[in-house]
Amino acid sequence: MSAPVGVGIIGAGVISDTYLENLTSFPDVTVLAVGDIDTERARAKAEKYGVASWGTADEVLGNPDIQVVVNLTIPAVHVEVSSAAIAAGKHVWTEKPLGLDRAGTAQLLRDAEAAGLRIGSAPDTVLGPGFQSAKRAILDGVIGQPVFAQASFQTQGPDLWHPGPQFLFARGAGPLLDMGPYYLTALVSLLGPVDRVAALGAKPQAKREIHAGPDEGTFFDVEVPTTVQLLAAFESGQQAQGQFSFDSALERHGVLEIHGTEGTIVLPDPNRFEGPTRYVKPLGVLRDGARFDQPWIDVEQEGVVVGRGLGLLDMVRAIAEDRPHVATGELGYHVLDIMLSAEESIENAAFTTVESTLAAPVPVVPRDFDPFARTI
Repeated sequence: MSAPVGVGIIGAGVISDTYLENLTSFPDVTVLAVGDIDTERARAKAEKYGVASWGTADEVLGNPDIQVVVNLTIPAVHVEVSSAAIAAGKHVWTEKPLGLDRAGTAQLLRDAEAAGLRIGSAPDTVLGPGFQSAKRAILDGVIGQPVFAQASFQTQGPDLWHPGPQFLFARGAGPLLDMGPYYLTALVSLLGPVDRVAALGAKPQAKREIHAGPDEGTFFDVEVPTTVQLLAAFESGQQAQGQFSFDSALERHGVLEIHGTEGTIVLPDPNRFEGPTRYVKPLGVLRDGARFDQPWIDVEQEGVVVGRGLGLLDMVRAIAEDRPHVATGELGYHVLDIMLSAEESIENAAFTTVESTLAAPVPVVPRDFDPFARTI
């Protein structure tokens, strides 16, 4: 690769704005084209961010100067679009989830490996300075050996504000596959691969109402559980419990705690690239009349805060430096496998083995990683 690396975007929906804003600011990459099934939407995004070319997905794939394709399409066609990019000789960065089924997603990874191409998979929030500062603190031993983890995401549901929320309640979404990747990617990055899971799911409403936009007041079918309780056992012996819900009147986002032999650490919201990290130490021996106050110790956040696109930047730099990147297709596939196993556990009312694993620990991002430096 030579700087700047040519990037093409496929999918000009809402999420493309944050990608385009960030990728057009990184010196190591240049966004050359935006493609979408709605070419006028692609044109509008290209003009907004000063991108020279726009058109269909096929036109993006046919551009010889594009080395990496960013797949921002809907989950149902993630594998199809990513496979087309691999067939066209392009590296791929894809929004989550990597795919919706094991067979097609695993074949995508095999095709990329055979072609000598890389796949990166969102979420890339785990590359943010908030999470990375917390991860370094855990590796430095501030809580001793991690023992168990707790995660929680609960909300009234995206139908409250999204003008077209139907896809978030369809197969491949729901709170587990839509929000679960943030929490599970963070946990796997910290604790390693998951061995088995058990889960319970509920769908209290068969239909939901749209509350915003031109279709306000209309109803749509709910296809997946909208509340999921998850238990995960990791290969390394640790455990985690998670709650993911679109049915809660109480809004509670971003709860991620790791409890260890020598303390407990509270991490930033895994859906954010920054945020505070604090930990407490054990109380020790309690005497009569002793208070249960535990002083919180802050972890300094180190690194440059950006946003989506950070994982793609790390991937292209890793290609140039011949090193592993952080948010790999292998990691994305393992997280998908965990979630699909959880769905199977809901169906079968039993623990389900997670067949996939990781070949190596997820790398730590260097403290001096600067998105705005030219390195290639």
